[in-house]
Amino acid sequence: MDNIIKVEDVVYEYLQEETNLKALDGVNLDIKKGEFVVIIGHNGSGKSTLSKHLNAILKPVHGNVIVAGMNTKDEDKIWQIRQNAGMIFQNPDNQIVGTVVEEDVAFGPENLGINPDEIKKRVETSLKSVNMYEFRNKAPHLLSGGQKQRVAIAGIIAMKPDCIILDEPTAMLDPSGRKEVINTIKKLNKEENITIVHITHFMEEAIDADRIIVMEKGKIVLEGKPKDVFTQVDKLKKLRLDVPYMTELAYELRKSGLKIKEDILSVDEMVMSLCQY
Repeated sequence: MDNIIKVEDVVYEYLQEETNLKALDGVNLDIKKGEFVVIIGHNGSGKSTLSKHLNAILKPVHGNVIVAGMNTKDEDKIWQIRQNAGMIFQNPDNQIVGTVVEEDVAFGPENLGINPDEIKKRVETSLKSVNMYEFRNKAPHLLSGGQKQRVAIAGIIAMKPDCIILDEPTAMLDPSGRKEVINTIKKLNKEENITIVHITHFMEEAIDADRIIVMEKGKIVLEGKPKDVFTQVDKLKKLRLDVPYMTELAYELRKSGLKIKEDILSVDEMVMSLCQY
């Protein structure tokens, strides 16, 4: 697979109380087309700052971010970059601009100057892909938080991105809304081959990723497949991070002397392991 995003020695600094604070400190990262990557880290680890670099909202002080072959420092390429790598934020209300769902989804393509007939097709296809087509004539303020996030995702899909970056999109949602959004992004990744970069603090949302990136103090300190990352329970706890509930249970059961698998992520895996014990 080819890389859709390449982060090269990226440094980014915030000015805090007349002191430069390194939010990113020499980050290197390749994300391949069609990959599902989850980025986790404690508050202040740099994960959200990194996500904003992938969409050219922020630009490196040092180093480069290459999106679909384009450098985010190239001002002439900004809108192409953002079309290729769409961004979803925490608060769904801050992303809704239309008074009707289908108008909101059409907003991005209209700003790209796309033919009205093509926009109509894209709106229909995008809303169907997130299971929101039946709500196309609804006012967004009448929708639930999860539904609003799905409309926001449809608005990004309508611009035909190769990649969607989601910065804690479920942080303000209830469990039902979180499930709606997570099922949607899994579907987009598996069925439509859209690259997903998902920033979250809910560990259960990371277990189906292709790869997990763990950040601390502006650096990538751990990465790998979910089973490889989450079995390092002690290291994650030192980083003030949780692990999935079933992984935590397996960890405690092993400490108590029960010889079950340590790389358990889900309830089904726990049941199978206990039945074989």
